[in-house]
Amino acid sequence: MRRFQFSRRNFLSAGAAAVGGCWILPSWAESPNEKVNVAVVGVANRGSANLAGVSSENIVVLCDVDANYLAEAAKNYPQAKTYRDFRRMLDEMAGSIDAVVVSTPDHTHAPPAAAAMSLGKHCYCEKPLTHCVYETRVLTELAAKNRLATQLGTQIHAGDNYRRVVELVQAGVIGPISEVHVWSAASYSGGDRPTDTPPVPDYLDWDLWLGPAPYRPYHPTYLPGRWRGWKDFGNGGLGDFFCHYCDLAFWALDLRYPLTVEAEGPTPHPEVTPPWLIVRYEFPARGDLPPVKLTWYDGGKRPPLQAEAGLPDWASAVLFVGEKGMLLADYGRRLLWPEEKFVDLEPPPQTIPASVGHHLEWIEACKGRGTTTCRFEYSGPLTEAALLGTVSFRTGRKLEWDAQNLKAIGCSEADPWINKPYRKGWKL
Repeated sequence: MRRFQFSRRNFLSAGAAAVGGCWILPSWAESPNEKVNVAVVGVANRGSANLAGVSSENIVVLCDVDANYLAEAAKNYPQAKTYRDFRRMLDEMAGSIDAVVVSTPDHTHAPPAAAAMSLGKHCYCEKPLTHCVYETRVLTELAAKNRLATQLGTQIHAGDNYRRVVELVQAGVIGPISEVHVWSAASYSGGDRPTDTPPVPDYLDWDLWLGPAPYRPYHPTYLPGRWRGWKDFGNGGLGDFFCHYCDLAFWALDLRYPLTVEAEGPTPHPEVTPPWLIVRYEFPARGDLPPVKLTWYDGGKRPPLQAEAGLPDWASAVLFVGEKGMLLADYGRRLLWPEEKFVDLEPPPQTIPASVGHHLEWIEACKGRGTTTCRFEYSGPLTEAALLGTVSFRTGRKLEWDAQNLKAIGCSEADPWINKPYRKGWKL
């Protein structure tokens, strides 16, 4: 079985070699009515929803470290081959696969996505794209080099409400915007590592579930969903919701890489993610658009401006602050503030067309028809910004970010958090 270990240079070179140094459309792309052959890695929970989202295509492989999840998913796709280990899946089935959906816990997003993309397979990956900044940049560059159809699992992006908010912002309804506040009620954390060592359930391959993470004994406190609160596996509320809510700010304001990142939170715990964070980002001017200060809050923290301005008490939201007013939005609502100032406003023209569906966008792009709106070219920088909040929190430093070189200027202690150590056999 192929060992999953590449240097970054060799890894990207391997991706180019996999398609002969240029992009060659597979034969089915010449017949757009044919179905895409899809492998799904991680088939339960979010994986179940993503599996349903691509069920119009040929589901040729199901892969999961949990045998019970795998058996349940296989009931609906009896024609699909089943695997526990994505590495063996790719060794044996690469020639039968066109595209891969990755819906595993965050710490195991990058390995299957990178391995598949290095073989020229299109990729849909759950958010956040990866567990650390370096992994995100590798996937972003690999997608571009191999010209692959990619999509991040920020399904809210496909909704109509986000489109209308973007149109309001870009039409200048509240004037130039230099300040954005984004908050989420989400909080994930835990305590000290468990000391008891219950047996691993017979249906779970614990070593595969750990993947690149440092070895630790199995304990039910980590899964199925509680892994988000442990730093080796997730990035807390920041990792879970930044890509959903800050997506709206990145889209509307054409944001990309921040200049500085500064996180505030409780005393860092060596094992778990913080129960709350406040992260302050500074973004440069973009053409005629002014510099932007974006502040993220999770774990129940809110911007003081919400109460000061008398805004509605929304538990999670995005607040754009412009020279002419404010715009508050969440997944399905939007509100111009103060309301009386905009009561007679005629909404700007609807210039952003409706999405055909978040998963269908990706399927269509795999077939050579159109592109996706959350491809890694866009969602890679979005994810990097989220993960830089963790880097700042763990180092206790305000980061000056050199995006081109993937370095925090004058802060070598950030390096182990930008590119984490991997277990032998798993290194990117």
